[in-house]
Amino acid sequence: MMALCLTTIFSSSPPRPVQLHGALRRRSSAFSLIRQKVPRPTSTRTLNGALFISCSVADRNGGKDRTAAAAAAGGGGGEVEPIWAALIPRGVGVGPEKVLRLIAGATSSPICQFIESPRTFLHSVDPRIKLAWLLALVILPARSHIYMRLGLVLYLTVLSIWILPNRIWMDQLGRVALLSGILFIMLGFGSDTVPSLAQLRTPPPSITGLPNVPSSLGSYSYTIMKLGPLQFTRKGLSVASTSACLSFTIFQSASLCLTTTMPEQIASALRWFMAPLSLLGTPVSEIILTLLLSLRFISLVFDEVRSAALGIIARRICWHQLTLMETLDVFFLYVGRIFKNIFSHAEQISKAMIARGFRGDCDSHKIYLFSDSSLGFVDFLSIFCLLSLIGAAILSEQLLV
Repeated sequence: MMALCLTTIFSSSPPRPVQLHGALRRRSSAFSLIRQKVPRPTSTRTLNGALFISCSVADRNGGKDRTAAAAAAGGGGGEVEPIWAALIPRGVGVGPEKVLRLIAGATSSPICQFIESPRTFLHSVDPRIKLAWLLALVILPARSHIYMRLGLVLYLTVLSIWILPNRIWMDQLGRVALLSGILFIMLGFGSDTVPSLAQLRTPPPSITGLPNVPSSLGSYSYTIMKLGPLQFTRKGLSVASTSACLSFTIFQSASLCLTTTMPEQIASALRWFMAPLSLLGTPVSEIILTLLLSLRFISLVFDEVRSAALGIIARRICWHQLTLMETLDVFFLYVGRIFKNIFSHAEQISKAMIARGFRGDCDSHKIYLFSDSSLGFVDFLSIFCLLSLIGAAILSEQLLV
C-alpha cells in the first residue's frame, strides 16, 4: 500500500492552476493594485533645545515612487487627475529651503565688519575725519540739487568698487541699489498721484469773459510720465530722488566706514566729539562702552543666523511632506534657537567683563582705546575734499534751479 502511494505521488502530473471566475479575477487584480497606506515617515522633535528632523530615503526621492503608484491606482478605478492639474508647475516659487539658503548666503559676507586686508588708503584716514564725512553725507543729499545727489551716489559707488574686495562690493551694492530703486519707484509714482480735493473758487474765463492765460512757450511740463492711474511728476521726482539717494548714501557710507575702521577707533573718535558733553552730566563713558560692545556683537549675530540656517539645510528636510503648521513650527524653532544662542553669548561676555574687574562703573574702569591723534597727508587731503564737497553743494543749490 505504501509503495502504491509513493508511485502515485511521483508519477502524477503537476497540479493544474485553479481557474477563477471572471468576477473573482477582476476583484483579485483590483486588490493587488491597491496601495497600502504607509504612515508619514517625517517626524519633528526637539531634544535639549536642539532641532532634529528625520525623513526616510524614499522621501528624499521627491515622491516619484508614490506618484507612479498613485497613477497606477488611478488607472485601476480610482480618481483620475484632471488634465489642467498636470499643467500647473510643481516646485516653482520661494520655498522654505530657498528662504534658508538666501538667509545663509546673505549673512556669509562680512556686513558692517572690519576687513583688515587688503589695506587701502581709507584704512589710514583718521576716524574723526571719517565721522565728519558720515555727517556730511547724511545732510548733503537732503539739501543739495538732484545733480549733486546723483554725483554723491556715483562717488560712493566708485569708492566702494575701489576699496572693497570684489565679492563684498558686488553683494553690498546690489542689495543697496535694489532697496533704493524700489524706494524711488514707490515714492515717484505714489507721492503726487492722488489728485487734490480742493477746487478753485475763481470762475473759469468762459464765464467772466476774460481771455485765457497764454500757455508757456517753453517745454516745461509738470507731469513727466503717466502710467495708467499713476503719474510721475516733478514733485515725485524730487521726493523720490531725495529719499533714494539719502538711503543709498547712509547705508553705503556707513558700510565703508565700518569696513575700514576698527571698532576701538570709532569709539575713540566718538568719545573725542562727545567730550564736551561730559561737562553737562552726560554719561559719555557708558555710551562709548555700549557702542563698543554693540560693534563687537554684530559679527556674533550674523554668525549665529548663518550657522542655524546651515544646520537646518544640512538635515535635508522634506518640506513637501510637512504641513503649513509644521513648517511654521520649524521656523519658530529656528528663530528661538538664534535668540537663545545670542543670549548665551551675551551672558558669556558679561561674565568675562566681571572676571576682569568691571562692576558697572564706567568712569572708574579704564577702557583702553586707540588715541593716536596725529594727522598725515591723507588726512589733510580728506579734509580738503570734504570742504570742497560742502562748497560745491552750496553752490549747486544757489546756481542750479
